[in-house]
Amino acid sequence: MSASSAAFRPAAAMLGLSIREVSQALRDGRVSATELCRKCIDQIQRTHYLNAFITITGETAMEQAQSADNRIRTGKPLGPLDGIPFSVKDNFCTENIETTCASNMLKGYVPPFSATVVQKLLDQGAVLVGKTNLDEFAMGAGSTDGVFGPVRNPWSYTTLYREQSTEDLDSDWAIAGGSSGGSAAAVASLSSFLALGSDTGGSTRNPGSLCGVVALKPTYGLLSRHGLIPLVNSMDVPGIMTRSVHDAATVLRILQGPDERDSTTVQAPSTPPSLPEHFDIRDICVGIPKEYHAPGLSTDTLAQWSRVAAMFEQAGARVQEVSLPHTQHSIVCYHVLCCCEVASNMARFDGLEYGHRSTVDSSTDAMYTTTRHEGFNNVVRRRILSGNYFLLKSNYERYFVKAQQMRRLIAEDFKNVFRSGIDVLLTPTTLSDAARYSDFIQEDNRTRSAQEDVFTQPVNMAGLPAVTVPTALSRRGLPISLQLIGQTLQDWKLLTVAHWMEQQVNFPLIHLHGDSNERKLDRSVRERTPTIGS
Repeated sequence: MSASSAAFRPAAAMLGLSIREVSQALRDGRVSATELCRKCIDQIQRTHYLNAFITITGETAMEQAQSADNRIRTGKPLGPLDGIPFSVKDNFCTENIETTCASNMLKGYVPPFSATVVQKLLDQGAVLVGKTNLDEFAMGAGSTDGVFGPVRNPWSYTTLYREQSTEDLDSDWAIAGGSSGGSAAAVASLSSFLALGSDTGGSTRNPGSLCGVVALKPTYGLLSRHGLIPLVNSMDVPGIMTRSVHDAATVLRILQGPDERDSTTVQAPSTPPSLPEHFDIRDICVGIPKEYHAPGLSTDTLAQWSRVAAMFEQAGARVQEVSLPHTQHSIVCYHVLCCCEVASNMARFDGLEYGHRSTVDSSTDAMYTTTRHEGFNNVVRRRILSGNYFLLKSNYERYFVKAQQMRRLIAEDFKNVFRSGIDVLLTPTTLSDAARYSDFIQEDNRTRSAQEDVFTQPVNMAGLPAVTVPTALSRRGLPISLQLIGQTLQDWKLLTVAHWMEQQVNFPLIHLHGDSNERKLDRSVRERTPTIGS
């Protein structure tokens, strides 16, 4: 059966609940962890054409779910995530489960340990249902450049999107964003209640935005990077994807804090048990960076940005324009630093210790060279070559040192804005809604990444927390999201504001073509959702 005709069959209403709601249902006995796990695995299999998953851990997941049931039955749950199914981007190490980074280089690699953030979830009783698809070694903005093929955006299979299309939906589908597109698609398609991604220049927030889920990039150092296969050590952050801000806060409280295996981690500030249900937005000052009115910003996205800014103002918050003058140089600076650290990090993949090894054995040099040519795709090889060029003795001062100096100026811009009394910044997350795959691949990876990361990567350069929240559907029926940026280690305050914003915009749960109650549900979406152009 084709993807478009199979579409999404009715999914149990339980899969659309928040973590808080389903956790209570588990404790009340309205559903068991094993039943919930089976529903998620069935949903993964029903939506296999999204290509969101690389590995499905069905047998292990059912064992974990059974253990959760035993604990809950005896009144001894480990916490709010006990029995909750989750998925993990396939660049996080998972003990005894293959970890590929969507690359030939790591096909067959089975780590002997789990990443700290993964282990923390497992220790809380969460149930790992699978490893999700991505761009190779997380280098991309569409989840289209991995060896397992591109990820499809679940919103491509809604009635609202289909009504806008005159072409075959098996070929006319939108990208999920990247590089954590599989994780975003898993949460959006109701296959997981939460997912881990990685965020180096926007790789959690970009797909979160395009797939209509909440995506949090915490303050650098708040979450451990141990076991996250590195892209750019100085910017990599584990990201959290959920269907609500409250759920993201729940996961953050569990994952945050120091780790002796990651020297960059910091002590988390004390936080209350949950986000406040009632919050006086009049105490907040929202900054609107004028430099984020970037070329290529769609009219739909601009309309949402203006609408939500007005929403803050009408509710009594102070809204004022601010300036981040060095933003215009950020994407070039990011590219230089990213390539430099990629060249360093990728040096470990030599075919000698683990991962792919070429059969060419005429010499060690020949084996090493052929291994890397066979193991890496063109995108990775180009970034390695660029990084090595920037790091040449003759180029070091001109490129790497200058980029580091510019990075400091970019970070200082944010500090100056926050010193002036701004609490959070409100910006677009992406230039537009999700591009059609056939249009997206017309540009090379470098160009696409520069376009898609323009609003997200400055935050990584400065180490700040940021969260993207879906706000409306575009004329094409695809999600549009906005980004909130906070001050260092004020992630909880950021999420509090984001929670308030989420409640005002009332973004709908996805209902996909083929659901039994499709007409009723689709009418509900139309009535509740601020759709551009309506």
